[in-house]
Amino acid sequence: MDKYGVKHRSRQISEGADRAPHRALLNALGLTYEEISRPFVAIANSWNEIVPGHIHLRELADRVKVGVRRRGGRSFEFNTIAICDGIAMAHEGMRASLPSRDVIADSVELMVMAHQYDAVVAIASCDKIEPGMMIALARLNLPSIFINGGPMLMGESCGKRFAVGNVFEALGAYHKGQLTLEELYEIEKVACPGPGSCAGLYTANTMAVLIEALGMSLPGSSTIPAVDVRRLYVAEKTGETVMMALETDLKPSDIMTYEAFRNAIAVNAAIGGSTNAVLHLMAIAKELDVKLTLDDFDEVSSRTPQLVELIPGGPYVMQDLDMAGGVPAIMKKLLEAGLIEGSTLTITSKTLAENLREFVQPTNVEIIRSIENPVRPTGSIVILRGNLAPDGAVVKISGIKRLKHEGPAKVFECEEDAYVAVKQGNIEEGNVIIIRYEGPKGGPGMREMLSVTSAIVGRGMGESVALVTDGRFSGATRGLMVGHVSPEAFEGGPIAVIRDGDWIRIDAEMKVLNVELDGEEIRKRLAFWKRPAHKYKKGALARYAKYASSASEGAMCR
Repeated sequence: MDKYGVKHRSRQISEGADRAPHRALLNALGLTYEEISRPFVAIANSWNEIVPGHIHLRELADRVKVGVRRRGGRSFEFNTIAICDGIAMAHEGMRASLPSRDVIADSVELMVMAHQYDAVVAIASCDKIEPGMMIALARLNLPSIFINGGPMLMGESCGKRFAVGNVFEALGAYHKGQLTLEELYEIEKVACPGPGSCAGLYTANTMAVLIEALGMSLPGSSTIPAVDVRRLYVAEKTGETVMMALETDLKPSDIMTYEAFRNAIAVNAAIGGSTNAVLHLMAIAKELDVKLTLDDFDEVSSRTPQLVELIPGGPYVMQDLDMAGGVPAIMKKLLEAGLIEGSTLTITSKTLAENLREFVQPTNVEIIRSIENPVRPTGSIVILRGNLAPDGAVVKISGIKRLKHEGPAKVFECEEDAYVAVKQGNIEEGNVIIIRYEGPKGGPGMREMLSVTSAIVGRGMGESVALVTDGRFSGATRGLMVGHVSPEAFEGGPIAVIRDGDWIRIDAEMKVLNVELDGEEIRKRLAFWKRPAHKYKKGALARYAKYASSASEGAMCR
């Protein structure tokens, strides 16, 4: 037994005469026998040289190592893959994004299993890497902690603030002739001024916030900008904290309970977070056998007010939220109103309520509204159902004026065709754009539709056109855009047989998504429908297309 009465897994590769070959290999790393006797801590890092959210993560890892060593551990860093959704957007590369979540989880699981680490620190930023890491931590269920790389600062020019989402929308304005090429270039130059996850409340920052809300990262850590020195201090404390978790055998399953997931859903509602949170929280919960469903999102969001307006659904960005107290400031208001459960355990070994009692709210900061005077009385995520989405669909309503839309369908078999139609002005006011065969299996990979949605908004049609897809959306998307339609077209969902001109009704107040066809007509059309051939015959995308679950179940490989 070790110092705290816990038998460390790493002893299986470091202790006894039979492990002489293993120690010989560890000696080759320059380890002393004293170091070999310490608990082994994995640092799973997604650093690389192509993703802006990851370019600075080596420095964070170095500071985590300091904290681990200070508390008596020996850390070993390894890398996993990371995809930048912005760079992968609007071409074949976006098919790789969601499947990479499973690859990341699998790669971390295999590294930790093979080398028998005792504890894990996950370091990541960006859309699929954060949930991929969390799926791995949930699956391994070892003492673990997560730290994100922090949000990017906003770009500024001529007194205006810009983020990457503004560039996508500016492109739509350029194609309509409302911006010159020079003006587009000026926005492009300033929008991403340095390292970090994209500055608005897109998916990366949404998930960082929700991981903190789950209790798996240090209180107040998720919103600290990437370039802020406080993030280095948090990294050191993260290393110390994972050792404390190891000493007490505190595991993810102790922290990420059903109540903790519902707390995270409430926080997502309060901040107006990304629709992708639905997929990712369900996938993480599945690894812990926590029975999270679309009904939980519907119920919790329906009773939780939105308290802050963050880009793309408002004027504020992550650095503003950080100055206002970050996630603890949001959660304290929700706790005082009885909207979250304070007894859930966190990585600090204290309950959520205990952590929040220690939180001091910054003064003179008003971007977080009161429960009595919210941005809107309910959360921004709405689950729609109807004969077009029997198993559900998801829409985010923050920052939009209209919650209802009826109009004729304009059907496209892929994202590219829809984008060309928008770009060329072939979409009319009132249309409901249908993009199908972009679901988890049909895509495959459930691509984000940011280029299409941004082109719609950029052309000034954000309030007169709606979009419905079995694909998904970037956190930067705004407008009445309905995604995650389930069953997807490739699985023979009703969206597969919608025709141009069919009348579509979207009602986010009544939570309805319908096509004006009777059941007999839908069944008749489906009887003549044939599933298209898989686009990919081998490789990662072929495997994902074969094994991915429905979007209504998290879209992860089964």
